[in-house]
Amino acid sequence: MSSDISTAGLKRLFTRAALVAGLCFTLAAEAAQPIKIGYSDWPGWVAWQVAIEKGWFKEAGVDVKFEWFDYGSSMTAFSAGKIDAVTVTNGDALVTAAGGAKNVMIIVTDYSNGNDMIVGKPGIKSIKDLKGKKVGLELGLVEHLLLLNGMEKAGLKETDVSIVNTPTNETPQALASGSLAAIGAWQPNSGEAMKRVPGAKPIYTSADEPGLIYDVLTVNPVSLSSRRGEWEKIVKVWGKVVTYINDPKTQPDAVKIMAARVGLKPEAYLPFLKCTRLLTLEEGKQVMVKADGYKSLYGSTKIVDDFNVKYGIYKKPQDINKAIDTTLVGK
Repeated sequence: MSSDISTAGLKRLFTRAALVAGLCFTLAAEAAQPIKIGYSDWPGWVAWQVAIEKGWFKEAGVDVKFEWFDYGSSMTAFSAGKIDAVTVTNGDALVTAAGGAKNVMIIVTDYSNGNDMIVGKPGIKSIKDLKGKKVGLELGLVEHLLLLNGMEKAGLKETDVSIVNTPTNETPQALASGSLAAIGAWQPNSGEAMKRVPGAKPIYTSADEPGLIYDVLTVNPVSLSSRRGEWEKIVKVWGKVVTYINDPKTQPDAVKIMAARVGLKPEAYLPFLKCTRLLTLEEGKQVMVKADGYKSLYGSTKIVDDFNVKYGIYKKPQDINKAIDTTLVGK
């Protein structure tokens, strides 16, 4: 056999070398870019602002850029590949994946502990009082699931109320119009509804079913795989954030930072924070154990998946096991 390399062989070697070099260049360029995370106006996500302003990501040795969005726009940006991760509810993580933007939930930041509510007009004292009446809420969103959960507990059938599809930001005006017995909304819309209708009050809230609405940081699986070490650092920073917010000595400073991000005074923002149960990394780890029911992220997400399929949010059930990565919170 000749030891000479043929011309064709040389071409193959050069082609292979070029491909390897190109791949290395691409990976290096990606690593040089900051990790981009979309966040929006919810206490469990505004909490990241503390780490941003305290410089904790730089201390951790990770380059992160947080980009502020309206909630719906954050999901659109993630779906378009403009950001590496996004803060959403566990249900909306499934909706985003069903639309083609695969993602993996790596942190449970919190669960809604009263900020989501069914608000009844004066005279409506409980979910049972809604029988035969109209309720305004946005079909397919978490308030729809919240209402059905409350009705089931109250012994009502789904057909016992008439749901009027109402954009969440229009629910205060809708309740004030007098045509509805109740609305479903989250803060600040629910609070605004009660201001507009004196005597209106919450008749069922997310505090009545902890875990019905989990909030998460969910990541593009390619980014998670290629930059896993950086994501591990980001997860650890979250643990530091929760400790700072929960500590009575540092909470006032944290609330001041969070309130400024959304243009409120600290005293006005504090009630929103109190109705959001932030989870430490250890608490998140316990929630991310596979189990049925609302105490588990898996169980809650399966319930939401069934709900989304039933109401035509998407057609096929999602693979819950692939939607959650429990390994980073244990690092």
